[in-house]
Amino acid sequence: MSATAIQRLLAWAIALTLVALPVVGLLNGWYAADRWPVRQLELQAEFSNVSAEQIRAAAAPAIGIGFFAVDLAGVQKSVAQLPWVEKVEARKRWPDTLVLRIYEQQPYAHWGGSRLINREGELFEVPGASEIQGLPRLDGPDERIAEVIAFHNAVLAEAVGSSLQISGVSLSARGSWTVHLDSGADIIVGNEHAPERLRRFLQMYPRVAASGQGAFEYVDLRYSNGFAMKWPGAPVAVPASAPPPPATPDPAPVEDA
Repeated sequence: MSATAIQRLLAWAIALTLVALPVVGLLNGWYAADRWPVRQLELQAEFSNVSAEQIRAAAAPAIGIGFFAVDLAGVQKSVAQLPWVEKVEARKRWPDTLVLRIYEQQPYAHWGGSRLINREGELFEVPGASEIQGLPRLDGPDERIAEVIAFHNAVLAEAVGSSLQISGVSLSARGSWTVHLDSGADIIVGNEHAPERLRRFLQMYPRVAASGQGAFEYVDLRYSNGFAMKWPGAPVAVPASAPPPPATPDPAPVEDA
């Protein structure tokens, strides 16, 4: 390549650089950070647990910044740190508006003592979570959350038509299931053949309820051929209509079958 051709290429490269740099610099906010300032904040969301005031406060540092200098990722991160905010989408609208679309967490159930599960099966924490009413109470190892949700759904399906009101389920670290009722009673299912054991009890329960002994305190399903029940102020008893338990049943204090 001749020297003249090289000089022409260099000249074109310099010219393109001189044209491109101002554009790139403007778009990235390298300069003119105080030109065309953002003056308006538009919120697109339905608020139940987070307020517009909280969102405006979190996004306030972007107001007054030059249109091309606003850091959208920074705004999203700041607003997303608010309690109850699941996701934030941020964009700019010429000439002076910052638009935020806020997605709130949608709680599905309690998890343990202080956390919540959203409708995507993800855990999150918010102030006062333990006081929220009307949600099922689930518990178990965090890594088995999907399994606990699935078992809870299966229990609800099995209990349809019975008089039992399910408030939640829990899974111990050793893999033992317990079903909790609104009355405060527990159904101890154990870790073996849990669906079958629960189904057997629910099939027998109408006959037990008809006995007129009132609300039970707990049921232990960890018998191979039956179950034991405890009423307040009464000793543990196996219903006469149930198949007899094994000669040496599982002792009630243990977790697993």
